[in-house]
Amino acid sequence: MHRLATILTVLTMSASAAVKIEKTSYQGWPNCYRISNGVVEAIVTGDVGPRVIRYGFVGGPNLFKEFKEQMGKSGEPEWQARGGHRLWIAPEDPVKSYAPDNAPVDIEVRGDTIVITEPVEPLTGLEKKITVRMDAAGTDVEVTHQIRNAGKQPYEFAVWALTMLAQGGTAFHGFPPRGHHPHDLEPTNPLTMWPYTNLADSRLKLLQKYLVLRQDPKSTGDAEKLGSYGRDVWGAYLLNGDLFVKQAHAEAAPAEYPDFGCNFETFTNADFLELETLGPIRKVAPGETAAHTEHWSLHKNVHIQKWDDAELDRVLLPLVTGR
Repeated sequence: MHRLATILTVLTMSASAAVKIEKTSYQGWPNCYRISNGVVEAIVTGDVGPRVIRYGFVGGPNLFKEFKEQMGKSGEPEWQARGGHRLWIAPEDPVKSYAPDNAPVDIEVRGDTIVITEPVEPLTGLEKKITVRMDAAGTDVEVTHQIRNAGKQPYEFAVWALTMLAQGGTAFHGFPPRGHHPHDLEPTNPLTMWPYTNLADSRLKLLQKYLVLRQDPKSTGDAEKLGSYGRDVWGAYLLNGDLFVKQAHAEAAPAEYPDFGCNFETFTNADFLELETLGPIRKVAPGETAAHTEHWSLHKNVHIQKWDDAELDRVLLPLVTGR
């Protein structure tokens, strides 16, 4: 049995607006919590998790994927895709990364913040925590991911934050600043491929400054995945005029990142598209915690006329700079 924090509704006033947190049911789960500032809202699950199952404009569609047949269920012995935003460990392990998150979680309300803590995983000995803090105005949300080693031995892993987006949109990722030969001779970033990566995939477009990946619900081909690195890394997803942006900051050398140095990865198949950021690989001693923070934002009425660098510069750069 899990503990749900203190009160059912918390109202926090700031100088300009209010963040309201209230207990609610969502898609068959009775113990969810909704956090909203009147412009955007996020919903976290209490019956499974930690998961952020919804993020969108108030009254608008969910930008996050939902697997309808898995909504409202819990207690499954195997990991469930389910949808939304989740927390994993990297590099990807076919067993330990897929530790089930199908049990109730502890939820604590702290003013404009929700803290969701999973019980220690029997499979890994890790305790996962997601903290969601919403700005009182605008659309910005800070999402902090923490993984505590509750075992008796050191554990080496990277914190991996994965957001599953709804079908039918297009993802964008900006490469680090480009240069010119022969002035700029040093490499700037990896572009990592998986065995199933296909650079000729019709869903994929590589520009000089951007990676563009389209989610196609009618795709009958294999999945597609690519990874990259940037000091100030970001990914965005455009669906029906709404743009979701997630950003994270990388640590400087000597920090090492998984998958040949990736702190950003994107994946798609016929069911969803995923934007993922990763923290550095750490050897976490018993009792210690590794953390990784993302910043989310939503933007309305975003329209891209053509898929080239100049147009993406015009539309996207004002929405992903300045943090």
